[in-house]
Amino acid sequence: MGTEPMGGRRKSIEEIRRDHENVAMHRTLGPFQLVMIGIGCIIGAGVFVMTGTAASHYAGPAVALSFVIAAFACLLVCLCYAELASVLPASGASYSYAHAVLGEGFAWALGWMLMLEFGLAGSALAVGLSGYLASLLGDFGVIVPDAISTPLLLAVAGPGGTSFAQSGSVNLVAAAALLLAMLVVIRGVAHSAAINALLVVVKVGVLMGFVAVGAQHIDTANLTPFVPANEGGFRFGMEGVFRAASILFFSYLGFEAVAAAAAEARRPQRDVPIGIMGALIASTLLYVAVALTLTGIISFRELDVPDPIAIAVGALGMPVFAVVIKVGALAGLGSVLLVNTYAQSRICHAIARDGLLPPLLAKLHDNYRTPVAATICVATISATAAAMLPISLLADLVSLGTLCVFMTVAIAVVALRNSHPDLPRPFRVPFGGFRVAGKWIGTVPALAFLSCILMGAPVLTDIAQKAASGEWIPAAILGTYVAIGLLLYLGYGRPRAAALRAGMQGARPD
Repeated sequence: MGTEPMGGRRKSIEEIRRDHENVAMHRTLGPFQLVMIGIGCIIGAGVFVMTGTAASHYAGPAVALSFVIAAFACLLVCLCYAELASVLPASGASYSYAHAVLGEGFAWALGWMLMLEFGLAGSALAVGLSGYLASLLGDFGVIVPDAISTPLLLAVAGPGGTSFAQSGSVNLVAAAALLLAMLVVIRGVAHSAAINALLVVVKVGVLMGFVAVGAQHIDTANLTPFVPANEGGFRFGMEGVFRAASILFFSYLGFEAVAAAAAEARRPQRDVPIGIMGALIASTLLYVAVALTLTGIISFRELDVPDPIAIAVGALGMPVFAVVIKVGALAGLGSVLLVNTYAQSRICHAIARDGLLPPLLAKLHDNYRTPVAATICVATISATAAAMLPISLLADLVSLGTLCVFMTVAIAVVALRNSHPDLPRPFRVPFGGFRVAGKWIGTVPALAFLSCILMGAPVLTDIAQKAASGEWIPAAILGTYVAIGLLLYLGYGRPRAAALRAGMQGARPD
């Protein structure tokens, strides 16, 4: 049985492992599929959209260095994920880790933020996808009306800062993209993994083609100076390089999706760490190569556009290749959207299995063996946000959720080492640690925690500055979401979970 710490009842290690064994999902994923899932979730908006924004606003050509800094910070967190995934193979990923190590209350808070993170990340991806699709169709003379491709709220830059205005439109294209991803995920992990693998091959091939062709047209003048002089605040200089890293840090979210796939992995203790590390390394190498090529082809000051890679190829006078790039971008964003929806539905399913959400969300389809209700629920909410909110607002909220999740994972590694020091660990974070007041503090988890703070500080500062200038909507959305989560846990989740454990609600659904 679990104990009753300050954060609420903890699930024992035995319960986590028993839940993993009892989940009636098909265990079909090996290390290759897990690496592909990770790459599928990582390589998307970060390279196809955010590279241009990070370069033009903050880092200049040194955006490639920003990718390296972000990758190092993510590597530290990634190692923490790998150890926890090897000990606690569970579909809830960091939610399940928190439940076992920190208690039910912390697990709910983390799971609720995780749902926000994945949900709005999916919305942002769908918005980016709709923009590339509209651009591609425009190349063939098909105009997508603004009335179905523009969100209800628009971010409007003015002398007093950013404000929001109603457009009178709804981004139905973005919403439809999310609902299509939902249908694919419902069909089952084997179908999802196969389609994802195809999309990954397409987008990686297109990006490698861009690097191969673009490298022949690099103008070194565009790369000089590599780190532009600071123009105030976070605009360029090393300050800008780290601000860009804080943006790109959150584009490496894919290894959370790999950890969430543990319940459907054949040998999760071995394969999940391989999938996490392999996806991070492969994605970083491609990110850096694309960033150097992009900023070498065209001045970084011209990259403040939603489709920077297509713009760079268009500047080379290669319209056909520009179309290919847009197709690759759609494949890239589509694969991330698919994996994102998959991961969010599995986390929702794990929370519902613990009784913290309604039991319908824990039910598996009789034939597909997938959580259909959970998938429909999370995809519908994300589609609504994609239809209504601009990508800048979505990105800010995703950043907050990611920061909370990554910091908690680092804490969980330390807490589990201290509470269960003799637990077999197929994978351990390297470089040992030190003791403070008799407690073990790992070097890697400590650095991961500090890296999260350093990466998150510029984002939080920027959000605070925007709020001070009148952009209060992100804070209102976040506050409402947190309040709903608190009321849902206190009024429904906690009492029902306690009743479920006491046998008052019957057997746990499969």
